[in-house]
Amino acid sequence: MTFDVDLFVIGGGSGGVRAARIAATHGAKVMLAEEYRMGGTCVIRGCVPKKLMVYASQYHEHFEDAAGFGWTVGPATFDWPTFLAAKDKEIGRLEGIYGANLVKAGVEIVAQRATVAGHNAVRLADGRTVNARTILIATGGRPSTDETLPGRELAISSNEVFHLPEQPKRIVIAGGGYIAVEFAGVFAGLGSEVTLVYRGSKILRGFDEDVRDHLTAEYQKKGIRLVMGEVFTGLKRTAGGIEVAFKNGHPPIEADQVLMAIGRKPNTAGLGLAEAGVTLGADGEVIVDEESRTSVPSIYAVGDVTDQVNLTPVAIREGHAFADTVFGGKRWTADHAIIPTAVFSEPEIGTVGLSEEQARLSGCALDIYKATFRPMKHTLSGRDTRMLMKLVVDGETDKVLGVHICGPDAGEMIQLAGIAVKMGATKADFDSTMAVHPTAAEELVTMRTPSARYPKGAAAA
Repeated sequence: MTFDVDLFVIGGGSGGVRAARIAATHGAKVMLAEEYRMGGTCVIRGCVPKKLMVYASQYHEHFEDAAGFGWTVGPATFDWPTFLAAKDKEIGRLEGIYGANLVKAGVEIVAQRATVAGHNAVRLADGRTVNARTILIATGGRPSTDETLPGRELAISSNEVFHLPEQPKRIVIAGGGYIAVEFAGVFAGLGSEVTLVYRGSKILRGFDEDVRDHLTAEYQKKGIRLVMGEVFTGLKRTAGGIEVAFKNGHPPIEADQVLMAIGRKPNTAGLGLAEAGVTLGADGEVIVDEESRTSVPSIYAVGDVTDQVNLTPVAIREGHAFADTVFGGKRWTADHAIIPTAVFSEPEIGTVGLSEEQARLSGCALDIYKATFRPMKHTLSGRDTRMLMKLVVDGETDKVLGVHICGPDAGEMIQLAGIAVKMGATKADFDSTMAVHPTAAEELVTMRTPSARYPKGAAAA
């Protein structure tokens, strides 16, 4: 068969763009199709605009805190349209950079939908068929929706939340994961009345229990109403907004907007993957091996579409590894073990490695080090907030198994702590590192007395 290109990438998000660019630098002839906007979820309607919203939401407290340091700040107001315009301008700039870098590398960009038409064929929306030696699926994910919920059309998802014409005075958010928790903090910081509804007993399932409890307490201090153990039974339009009804007895709540942030699903619908023989999982995820290869040898997949570790840096690493391995003669794979991550709540969460609960399941001896304290800034601001630092340590080997931080700049700190944990640092290594004073991060190297100790075998109890 004669091939039009060496690689055809479907999806212009972080993983697809990295794979296309690196493959092109290795000399491959590459074509990439993106039906929406270059940059994918992270750049266009995910990590980047969300972080800009987080920054915007923090100024409310900054203005209040300034008084404790002798500053007099006049009446402060927030203008939603001004912020949206600035945010959209920055997203447009980043989108342009993504496209320019691909073109510079020699990648041909096709601004339309593409589907798989065979083991080595891709069909474009304009009817053309492109024969490719290798196909990479990098279409990411999409917000999950409850199709059975009456009135679901009245709710928005994390796609639409970035483009609301006006800031909601009252918002109800369904979900307890990254997206729901982050937007709860954002809208509360911007002055909206926020209710967070989650079916579980605590937000942030899978995180360390102390972290979950700490953020819950901090959110309650901020006036965020947390409704746990509840789910929606229906939404209906009222004269004053949208009324949310609940299953387990909580009184109805009226809001201006309802955000459904109940998870994401792999974006594989209508791509022709199953018809081409690609094995999919129960939620439509593309099943791949450690080298990102699907059940069809010429078709690969990276990023959220595989539903392995749904984080932008993971998609980028997988895309790079794929391109180096297939086109660069340099075989390597993305390591999914010990991945640092952050939740841009307010306060932030940074975590890497095992939670205390995960470590206890192993049955090994454990030493737990934990400290909570008021950040130095707030000794003068007077704000009622606390910071949490926690280390999970193997009691026999002294190896640091997990680091968990909740407080200002936790994301920045956990990136650096992640290097130490990835290298296998011990508690003695932390202890022997000179503290940087005065900082919050110095607590990581000054905690000396365990707050809890579990002998071998007892930890799993």
